[in-house]
Amino acid sequence: MKALSADTSPETERVFIEGIRKFPPWRKFQRVVELTEFIKGLALVEIRRQHPVASERGLKLRLVSRWMHADLMRKAFGWDIEKEGY
Repeated sequence: MKALSADTSPETERVFIEGIRKFPPWRKFQRVVELTEFIKGLALVEIRRQHPVASERGLKLRLVSRWMHADLMRKAFGWDIEKEGY
């Protein structure tokens, strides 16, 4: 099996994957939720850096706009991604 990461040895990667395979389904789901929250947090840090005076609502809308289709953002929140940006 070819390593998925250039900076990880194939043996280390094999042990890691074997460990994940042993997780019960609820734990795998929990990890997905945790990683999703982590990614959202990183995105919010970047948004705050780019828009330091944005309101909390504006920050949240910019965050959601990274995952939601532009048409739905306009219909649901009145947020025009082309005008307001991400």
